[in-house]
Amino acid sequence: MTIKIGDRLPQGSLAEYVETATESCAIGPNTFKVEDLVRGKKIAIFGLPGAFTPTCSAQHVPGYVKLAKELAAKGVDEIWCISVNDAFVMGAWGREQQATGIVRMMADGNADFSKALGLDADFSKFGMGTRSQRYSMLVEDGVVKSLNIEAPGKFEVSNAETMLAQLS
Repeated sequence: MTIKIGDRLPQGSLAEYVETATESCAIGPNTFKVEDLVRGKKIAIFGLPGAFTPTCSAQHVPGYVKLAKELAAKGVDEIWCISVNDAFVMGAWGREQQATGIVRMMADGNADFSKALGLDADFSKFGMGTRSQRYSMLVEDGVVKSLNIEAPGKFEVSNAETMLAQLS
């Protein structure tokens, strides 16, 4: 079943490649429980089929990087990009997209979280296996406040501009 507005995010874990060590995070891949990360925060989340893919690299991530300050001005605490890739790939893609420190590049390596959301997609015909559908959602304290799911092959409602307009 697909998550919907008013639902709480499912429990799960996502991995992030951390560039700078802190007291609680080592450099490299770190795994985080979603329920811990969302507590008390307003987060703009967008999911996409894969790192370094054409629409994702040319439009989806750059749009959120470009509008990050405007989203923050509307109360968004964090922006997450979730993709079915490993944390090393997501970290490299984040650096290439100049998203480091702006968009958290969250890896859902086995698509477990995407499946729990009901937003997984079969990209086997493209040789990519199970991936994420393209979507965006606004989550407040773990509860979905808005949800924008793209039709297959489309990029019309999950962009940063739509998210920003929904916050106005």
